[in-house]
Amino acid sequence: MKVGLILIGDELLSGLRQDKHMPQVLTFLKARGLQLAWVRMVGDDRDLLVQTLRETMQSKEIVFSFGGIGATPDDLTRQAAAAAAGVRLLRHPQAVALIEDCFGEGAYPNRIRMSELPDGCTLIPNSVNRMPGFKLGHHHFVPGFPNMSWPMIEWVLDNHYRQYFDSAPNVEQRWLLREVRESDLIPMMETLLQTFPDVRLSSLPSTTERRQIDFGLKGKSAAVQAAGEWFEARMLAGNTSCERLA
Repeated sequence: MKVGLILIGDELLSGLRQDKHMPQVLTFLKARGLQLAWVRMVGDDRDLLVQTLRETMQSKEIVFSFGGIGATPDDLTRQAAAAAAGVRLLRHPQAVALIEDCFGEGAYPNRIRMSELPDGCTLIPNSVNRMPGFKLGHHHFVPGFPNMSWPMIEWVLDNHYRQYFDSAPNVEQRWLLREVRESDLIPMMETLLQTFPDVRLSSLPSTTERRQIDFGLKGKSAAVQAAGEWFEARMLAGNTSCERLA
């Protein structure tokens, strides 16, 4: 099950704020044997948000969207999600009850707008201020504030996707290759991927040391072990300096 992130807000694209969500989500996913497949960063542009969500909703991937679910005019995510899914924006009864319970008469006329959610969605609890996020299919919409959104992400993973957790997460092996040109290794790389289709490789030439490459293999332990032994044997046969890093 692939996981994607949508980071929303003009302040991210202008550099006014730096994203903190991706590193933390990577930690959450790694602890559960899941992997991040992609990230999109989108400004506060309704048409672009709708287009982005229409594209990502075509897949069955787990998607976490951060930001834009408040009540101010620049918060457009709730409306864009409804438009992308082709459903109405309605006041969610449970969300209405939470907002009224928190603010009483002060919920009207503005705060109550946060209860206007895509028809058919379910709520994601917010342990900080009780203003919920929402789940629409495999898309999960949470606030942009880390102290609120991060516990909500963990709640979603543990309550909706536990069946995808992997008790044997991926491992990685790396080597430092010296006095070899990357182009000369391409046939070997192609053969390796054909021989071990469950393994992914990386080849990172040094920008400071000539003919030096950081070469890596990633995947399940047994597959990486077999591919690593095969790779080391090929390097030894070609008299290529091959120092194990990890």
